[in-house]
Amino acid sequence: GGGGGGAAGARRAELALPWGDPLGGHRGCAGPVAGPPWAGPVPGPAGRHSMLPRHVQRLGRDWITHWNGSQMLTLNSPVSSCMRWAGHYPPWASFPLPVAADFSANWRFPPFFGPWRQFQNSNWHFDNYIQSCCFHLPNPSMKSEGEEPLTKKRRLSGQDDTLTPEQETNLSNQKEVSCLSVAQNEEKNGSKKRTIKRHWEYFCQQSRTMKIAENKGSDQSNPENEATFDFTVMSYNILSQNLLEDNSHLYKHCRQQLLFWTYRFPNILQEIKQLDADVLCLQEVQEDHYRTEIKSSLESLGYHCEYKMRTGRKPDGCAICFKTSKFSLISSNPVEFFRRDIPLLDRDNVGLVLLLRPRFHCKASAAICIANTHLLYNPRRGDIKLTQLAMLLAEIASVAPQKDGSFCPIIICGDFNSVPGSPLYRFIKEGKLNYEGLAIGKVSGQEQFPRGQRILPIPIWPKKLGISQNCVYERKKQQKEENAGEKLEAAKLDNTQEIVITSEKLSSKLRHHFKLSSVYSHYFPETGVPEVTTCHSRSAVTVDYIFYSAANDDTAAQPGAEDSFHGGLKLLGRLALLTEKDLWTVNGLPNENNSSDHLPLLAAFRLIER
Repeated sequence: GGGGGGAAGARRAELALPWGDPLGGHRGCAGPVAGPPWAGPVPGPAGRHSMLPRHVQRLGRDWITHWNGSQMLTLNSPVSSCMRWAGHYPPWASFPLPVAADFSANWRFPPFFGPWRQFQNSNWHFDNYIQSCCFHLPNPSMKSEGEEPLTKKRRLSGQDDTLTPEQETNLSNQKEVSCLSVAQNEEKNGSKKRTIKRHWEYFCQQSRTMKIAENKGSDQSNPENEATFDFTVMSYNILSQNLLEDNSHLYKHCRQQLLFWTYRFPNILQEIKQLDADVLCLQEVQEDHYRTEIKSSLESLGYHCEYKMRTGRKPDGCAICFKTSKFSLISSNPVEFFRRDIPLLDRDNVGLVLLLRPRFHCKASAAICIANTHLLYNPRRGDIKLTQLAMLLAEIASVAPQKDGSFCPIIICGDFNSVPGSPLYRFIKEGKLNYEGLAIGKVSGQEQFPRGQRILPIPIWPKKLGISQNCVYERKKQQKEENAGEKLEAAKLDNTQEIVITSEKLSSKLRHHFKLSSVYSHYFPETGVPEVTTCHSRSAVTVDYIFYSAANDDTAAQPGAEDSFHGGLKLLGRLALLTEKDLWTVNGLPNENNSSDHLPLLAAFRLIER
């Protein structure tokens, strides 16, 4: 693991590799190294870096091996008549580069297949592309069944999980040892730098089918009476270095040099550059790194950054960054979940809610609400998680209303530390939750054998928090209900006892006013295998999400979201997630290319204003 001691700190300077040199300084070539057209020239090495430590020189040699191997593998692999995504790419690119049938060693690409920015600028549209079978993965790195982590092997073989918590703990420890041995074997064998690809899934709005872009075409699905604005949103937990070092037991499967910030940050930045989202919602952004390099690096890429650090002594927080060419800032609203006067709310998590104005020719009043959060991890404190979520929803409800009383389009990103299908997840998706009799450890669904058996109290949070069971600020609610209150008083209802009893019956029901859909479906439709957004020594699950308020005609939205409101957001596409098995083929997360223990989530939306 990445220990936080002085020895680790002393070695960090040694590991600051020249990132622009994909050959690790061992080629001796002068001039720029060829790269994809959108990446620009990569400076060539100045020499052989003979002064670098031995382990860094070995790392460079691994890169050369991969560089040569990736070209050979791509050139020799059978390619169908349609476009196919290559699973191999140079080490400076954390994002799979598409390869055409006429691919050659000088890295020429069809101009159509560039990053998202080129798609938008070329006036293409998602709706007319045709699906191709293009999800091919490299061979697993684990040579034999015995090398697989035991919990994973049991899950993949379809056996039921009927172990006691003690057995689970033992298996978890065995898994860590197993993962560690795999990493050590890789290092001994000097294996090539493996990569794993992710493809874009596009939604055909007429036929409710998923497609993968193949050729350009004009979009016939957009009547002239609708003004549209297309943009992309990323949610990414980038793994704070402090948290990595405080939880080194989660990363025993990783080679130590991959865990240093000097190695990780260039990888993360390159991933952000390649994916080129218009809005970034980042979690676990460490304050000193944000101040010294993250903010300036993102500003140089055209982003404006808003940041909210966690309260107390926690040195990380949430950031929302947006391209100033696409949006202007209306308001920035940080949310602190810690409340000194409320014992329940003694945790330092935060949220951030931005109101953005799109820069396009439509209504001057058009706005989009973007929220980002990282909820409490503790699986046994579902009461705190639900209260933190209610506080975020109340802030959104106060920021997002429009003049006509409806809400502007809303996107909520973050690490919710809850799994798909859990009560907390269902509350977000369905807008209601009856928590009567619900065990505190079952709220997030993180544990198969929940340790928090205490039942959620009714109500969960005290009245002095000022947030109603409908997840709005009480003051706002009182203003809206003044007229209703006057009518009740005029009716002179004597039977007040009956009213009190009714309100008590309703008090175990939480509600919110947004009709939200999830960008991801959480299971692969062909196999039913779960998608995962995080994968380390202890677990591989989905805890990161992008939720959005769907337009009436968004066929990608889940049932029930169709009647949200006039206008809204249409999901155009998403960057596909992976399975746990896929991720262990590259030794889990973090790895040589992916320097967080989470995957970035990325979605393309169209804003529709009628």
